[in-house]
Amino acid sequence: MLDPQARVLLDLIEKNGIPQVWQQTPLEARQSYRERRFFSQEDPAADVQTTALSAPGPHGPVPLRAFRPTSAPKEEALPVLVYFHGGGWVIGDLDTHDVLCRQLARESSSVVVSVDYRLAPEFEFPAAVDDCWAATCWIAEHGHQLGMDSARLAVGGDSAGGNLAAVISLMARDQAPNPKIGFQLLIYPATEMDAATESMRVNGEGFLLSSKSMLWFMRQYLGDRSNSAEIKSWRASPLLAASHAFLPPALVLTAGFDPLRDEGRMYADKLSAAGTPAQYICFERQIHGFITMSRVIDEAKTAVSLCASALCRAFDTVSAKKA
Repeated sequence: MLDPQARVLLDLIEKNGIPQVWQQTPLEARQSYRERRFFSQEDPAADVQTTALSAPGPHGPVPLRAFRPTSAPKEEALPVLVYFHGGGWVIGDLDTHDVLCRQLARESSSVVVSVDYRLAPEFEFPAAVDDCWAATCWIAEHGHQLGMDSARLAVGGDSAGGNLAAVISLMARDQAPNPKIGFQLLIYPATEMDAATESMRVNGEGFLLSSKSMLWFMRQYLGDRSNSAEIKSWRASPLLAASHAFLPPALVLTAGFDPLRDEGRMYADKLSAAGTPAQYICFERQIHGFITMSRVIDEAKTAVSLCASALCRAFDTVSAKKA
């Protein structure tokens, strides 16, 4: 059964005639997505300090925003989560996910570094991957200069950001020298381009994210590659990687009324089958995007706390190994 709070939200969107992303231009879709920040808005927390940073990228600086809980002593090096925002590789930015990053930093007692990677269609695949990789490598190398313990490094993201986090974890395993990633936080990740799953069929209309919107996102992201072998590349579809062994432990979180539910579950299954520790949790009553809607959906707070607890356990495991 759909969460009544999610139902109220969906009815409100329908009543106000808010168009789906596939009915808009990328610029219109970005503005519409920014306006949805109301659903997660909270007053800027005095207990989380933000710092603007940038990492050198392949085509110029990659803007970053670091979130650090002020409760931690300034001299203490905190574990770090490099976070990639959702938005179908087309929409979203540092501001749309500011509240979520604050919440994760506060509850996990870690530094969260949000990455403002380049968006499609202006910058098609693999621009986002390149930026996220550059940011992760830079944090791994220079984080110790910024109050971060880069030996306790995680990557994470929601939706398209979950896709990018999975891809970066694969890259870190396969490329040398590589950042040592200790955990991956995958929140309703997109793991296969043009996935023909049961959840895409059953939840493809009426639950905020539609199958038509996913197709639109994919075409914006891949451009002319949408009809090529690139769609099956593991850098676009991490589910299709040749191996999922020797990857960082993962928490894969999905939503029951999400078109992406099944590909998230399948990714967790792939990890587990390959011997990679993976915890899979489905919020059965929820819709895609709910974790950034804490003002209107109470279960968002539960999901954030669950993610933060998983991060704490992962960071503690690394600390124990170091000791």
